[in-house]
Amino acid sequence: MGMTITEKIFAAHSGLEKVEPGELITCDVDIALGNDITAPLAIKAFEQAGADQVFDKERVALVPDHFAPNKDIASATQAKIMRRFAKDKGIRNYFEVGRMGIEHALLPEKGLTLPGDIIIGADSHTCTYGALGAFSTGIGSTDLAATMITGKIWFKTPETMKFVFNGRKKNRWITGKDLILYTIGKIGVSGALYRAMEFTGPMIDDATMDDRFALANMAVEAGAKNGIMKADDKTIRFIKSQESQPTREWTIYESDDDARYHSVHEYDGDDIELQVAFPHLPENTRPVGEAKDIRLDQVVVGSCTNGRYADLEVVAGLLKGNKVADGLRMIIIPATQLIYKQAMKNGLLDIFIDAGAAVSTPTCGPCLGGHMGILAEGEKCLATTNRNFVGRMGHPGSEVYLASPAVAAASAVTGVITDPEDVAGE
Repeated sequence: MGMTITEKIFAAHSGLEKVEPGELITCDVDIALGNDITAPLAIKAFEQAGADQVFDKERVALVPDHFAPNKDIASATQAKIMRRFAKDKGIRNYFEVGRMGIEHALLPEKGLTLPGDIIIGADSHTCTYGALGAFSTGIGSTDLAATMITGKIWFKTPETMKFVFNGRKKNRWITGKDLILYTIGKIGVSGALYRAMEFTGPMIDDATMDDRFALANMAVEAGAKNGIMKADDKTIRFIKSQESQPTREWTIYESDDDARYHSVHEYDGDDIELQVAFPHLPENTRPVGEAKDIRLDQVVVGSCTNGRYADLEVVAGLLKGNKVADGLRMIIIPATQLIYKQAMKNGLLDIFIDAGAAVSTPTCGPCLGGHMGILAEGEKCLATTNRNFVGRMGHPGSEVYLASPAVAAASAVTGVITDPEDVAGE
């Protein structure tokens, strides 16, 4: 019996020839990641353990992105703890405000996340790097502390669920965000609990890297341990196109033809329409046509799911020559400084501001109800983020709808949830 991509990565990092689902193993870690919410707890545990140094100063990454730039004294204190730790331990990959970005968009830019890696982070959306053919997953802060000390972590090898996307996308607006919302709508928020979600098929082959990142990013919203797809020529071109080039080798793995899967799910592009997830779970998905005319108070474009340059480009194309609807607030957050700079150079920021949108420095901000767009009671927001739980972006009496950047931009123009085709020019 062969192995899946995830199993092969586990075997390679544990010194074993083969691993089986359910097997407990200890793996070497390539990158250990923390942010301004989770790292301070890990640092406390690190110090309580009596550790002196991290296992590798090049393989620990710390990014203040959730409540940064700091919104209050408490968040400033959190960031200060992480900043001092990075300086004291000589951590090379600490990214300060002004150089940082949303962590899961920033690390690939910096050449830190590579095919075949094991990447752990004290943030649930660490699964994003599966788009590069890496095993990546979120962990708790105490596990991050142990990993920063030893460079190792234990796992129970997950079963793998295979998701095959056949055919081609139904229209020009369909993105990776729609594919993953459609999938979560089919299997539910616990449908892949502690399993690997492996994405394959013609639609994945055709997908851009930005779409693949969005797809892998939300695997955790189905309860998955990780989302993953095979690295291909498109992946390698992406890695080689970044300003910061990798300083270590990588390995590309693919599943064997006789690999064993928990289940196989096949979807056809003709059946996948633009998706909107209704409150208060990502599984409450419906085609955009069933969400039309829901009046909005706010639209947010950004986050580790959809704050990349291609996302902003789509938004700019729909906003150009239009205005944000009266009575609606639109907030646009480029995911990294590099993306911000590229958007500025190419005139996207002018389009956003001329349309009446607010543009922010990189931050997770409103995605987790942190800052830069908190909702009041009774308000409705459409966001390109990844979660719409009760109170996720503010008051428990507010509502969050999830959708792609195209739906977000069109909705900002009309003031109600809208199919982008309804506002797009030829």
